[in-house]
Amino acid sequence: MPALVIGTGYGGCVAALRLAQAGVDVHMIEMGMAWDTPGADGKIFATTTSPDQRSYWLRTKTKQPLSNFLGFPIDRTIPRYTGVLDAEEFAGITVYQGRGVGGGSLVNGGMAVTPRREYFGGILPTVNPDEMYDVYYPRANTELGANLIDPEWFETTDWYQFARVGRKQAQRSGFPFVFVPTVYDWDYMEQEAAGTVPKSALAGEILYGNNYGKKSLQKTYLPKIRATGRVTISPLHRVTTVEPTSGGYTVTMEQLNTTGDTVATKQVTAARVFFAAGSVGTSKLLVKLKSTGALPNLNGEVGKGWGDNGNVMCGRANHMWDPTGPSQSTIPTLGIDNWVNGGAFAEVAPLPTGIETYASFYLSITKTPNRGEFSWNAATGKAELNWQTAWKQTSIDAAKSIFDKINAKEGTIYRTDLFGVYKVWGDQLTYHPLGGAILNRATDNYGRLHGYPGLYVIDGSLIPGSTAVNPFVTITALAERNIENIIATDL
Repeated sequence: MPALVIGTGYGGCVAALRLAQAGVDVHMIEMGMAWDTPGADGKIFATTTSPDQRSYWLRTKTKQPLSNFLGFPIDRTIPRYTGVLDAEEFAGITVYQGRGVGGGSLVNGGMAVTPRREYFGGILPTVNPDEMYDVYYPRANTELGANLIDPEWFETTDWYQFARVGRKQAQRSGFPFVFVPTVYDWDYMEQEAAGTVPKSALAGEILYGNNYGKKSLQKTYLPKIRATGRVTISPLHRVTTVEPTSGGYTVTMEQLNTTGDTVATKQVTAARVFFAAGSVGTSKLLVKLKSTGALPNLNGEVGKGWGDNGNVMCGRANHMWDPTGPSQSTIPTLGIDNWVNGGAFAEVAPLPTGIETYASFYLSITKTPNRGEFSWNAATGKAELNWQTAWKQTSIDAAKSIFDKINAKEGTIYRTDLFGVYKVWGDQLTYHPLGGAILNRATDNYGRLHGYPGLYVIDGSLIPGSTAVNPFVTITALAERNIENIIATDL
């Protein structure tokens, strides 16, 4: 096999497509399922309000980011199954990740944000911003189908009343707000609102996949990948080791069934291997391979520089005269940008409960210096993450630079019933894992792993912990940049 790609998220899809277009045969390995077969209800994905076995990766109880509502815990028992969302628990933090062909694109909110150019030097200091903003960001946005909501429809539809309230309150406190591009098909959403097509974002679908309107990788890169005729995709396979052999690398993997049992072990040999298992998956695998002696010459940077993109969540309780609406689209499209003055970018997020909550809900991305590190625990045979929940205080302080001010201006308070009992901040999680195999440190400046010709990292683990905004456009653009260089130079 000329090239093997571990993972089918943004980086993996970019690598597979460009390699195949260059005439290289590719085998993609995916731990999750294919997500191409409808369940008993005729739909591929479960709804957010009624999670079933399709919702979570090998859990017997849901672990919802919003764990409580009106003082009551809302998690429920589910059958153990290879569902689409992994809530992977480490000491100090739960990392939400997509599991399936399409990776994180299956479960994210679709916010396709390109960081402002003046921030870029702090995100990827060794990458030329000119080529990113002239070539690779535009290429990524085009391929991903990023687009903006029709402002006229936004101003009138009930489905974005929550966002208009968020905008009004941000403006009254002097914060700039921005419309954020997304990868949702806005024409489809307008038809949903008109009742002429099956509802998706307007039926509360987001966290556990989106059945119709969202342009995940299933609708963008993956059809192009399949059309090349050069790519094989193996779902429900988990890579356990990668070792040098004559002519390349032997990759050992386990085949899983839908309850997570190993049903077979397989080996393939590939001339080149691309690690694209996501920030956590790639980092865990690399520290294992270095520590167990499979790839002992990996350098000491492997596993380092991991960050949470400064993610924290909070809710605010509005007055009765500021209702946010019982009908809420699940696709956020507004952000409050206080990065320069307070180190925070907050998306005005939906809380699609189907009832009036008078609540404004936000996911903030914040500037934080704290970085974790993955290491291998030989005694347990597991990779561990050194992370402390207390490190989130920097992120909370940055988010407070926005929301304390809004509360003071509006005479409102924080909600205390969403993340536990009397807990204001959702500080125990991240949706945006980044780092662990930092560009130009663990790898060269294009993702080649030091010490092993033919081994590459091409996913979010290259990015040192933060992108200042939602990361998937940056992950995609960086992968486009890197694979172009790798094909031109190495192939």
